[in-house]
Formats: sequence, C-alpha cells, structure tokens
Amino acid sequence: MTSEADEPPRFFAAKRLARRAAAAPLFLSLDALALVYRSDKRTAHGFLPHYRRHLGPRRFSVRRVLEIGVGGYDDPYAGLASLRMWRTFFPRAHLFGLDVNEKAVGREPRITVVRGSQADAGTLDRLLELAGGAFDLVIDDGSHVNEHVRFTFEHLFPHVTPGGLYVIEDVETAYLEREGGGAPGVPGTSVALAKDLVDGVNREYVSADWRPSPVQELVSALHFYPNIVFVERAPERG
Repeated sequence: MTSEADEPPRFFAAKRLARRAAAAPLFLSLDALALVYRSDKRTAHGFLPHYRRHLGPRRFSVRRVLEIGVGGYDDPYAGLASLRMWRTFFPRAHLFGLDVNEKAVGREPRITVVRGSQADAGTLDRLLELAGGAFDLVIDDGSHVNEHVRFTFEHLFPHVTPGGLYVIEDVETAYLEREGGGAPGVPGTSVALAKDLVDGVNREYVSADWRPSPVQELVSALHFYPNIVFVERAPERG
C-alpha cells in the first residue's frame, strides 16, 4: 500500500477531487458525477443513459459492487474513474475492482482493487471472499475477450444477489475475430451468451424435453442496448 507522500501530484489531485465529490450532496446526478470523474461511460461509449435507467432506483439499496477493468492500463496511478463515480452514486456500497495491472489505490475509502485475471477462478473466488457476500451489481468492462466474458459470467452470476444486475459492456467484440468473435451466429461469443439467456427468460414456455442450464434458471430479464447488455437475476421465490 502506498502513502500519499509516495504518490505523484496528478494522482493526489485526482484523489482530492474524489474526496470533494464524495462529500457532495446526494442530489448530484449520475451524469454530473461522470463529468466530475471523467468516466468514459459518459463520453466514449454513451452508456450512461442506460445505467441511469437501471441503477437510479437502486441508488440507496446497493451494498456491494464489482467492476472488472478499472482503467488506466499499465499506469499504476491512472484509472479508477468509474469506481469513484460509483462510490459517490452508491453512498452505502463498497466498491471492488479487478484489473490485470497493479493499481496504487492508496487510502481510498470504500474501494478495494484486486490484481488478477477475470479468467482465473481463484481470483474471482478471492473477490467473493473479500466482499463477504453476493454482489448487487457486477460490471464487466475487462478484457472483452469473448472466452473471458463467458467464463466470468458463468462463474459470478450465481453470486449476484436475487434481483441484482450483471452488466456486460463492449459486446462489439462478439463480431471481432481477434477477440474470439465473428459473424452473427458464431458460437461462444458474448452475444451468443445473451441469446442463450433469452431462452432462460422464457424457460417455462420452451418444449418439455428442453432443460435450462443452471445459469439460465437464474435469469429473469435481459435488457439489450447497442454494445451493452444488462442481465437481471431472478428474485427469490416466495
């Protein structure tokens, strides 16, 4: 763990800004927070309207959030923009991040970042242990390699709280050969995964000789937008 004396000025300035924003009134919108923290979810990707729609009603109920891929690539003092944004937006939540690169997090309140691969079961299990419970929200903004996306989803989705959300960003890689994708209909992609989950949503209407997978059994809804998909876990049966 680093001390503030060890941190470069630009990192210290970012943390100071984060502290000010975290203390701001709770009426600050997600759009305003994305602007403050310079999250690319607002600029490069345009995902924010979808996050606002699905997460706004959950703002004060979310307790544990995992974001895979924290930004900044191999610069240890760069990234964490979205984690800081989520920390302020969810005032009662602890934020967990996973990245393949080492991050000098320092003394960031309510943020824990683990170094490791999203395709490693041991790393994912360590995150679950650190969280001490299921995640209310998981956001996969990691490698975007289709094989990794599917592995992570199948491993973590059973550990999303009933009624919680699992978000997969940048599903454009389903159509890129270099990321394990290809033309529509290629199996094993993130989009193919989402299509399979649709059958899970409609499982009670499928023919009697069809059996849903354990993951399909847990899905209650899918919300598909350009380049991003929200998967909702079914609530507990009463």
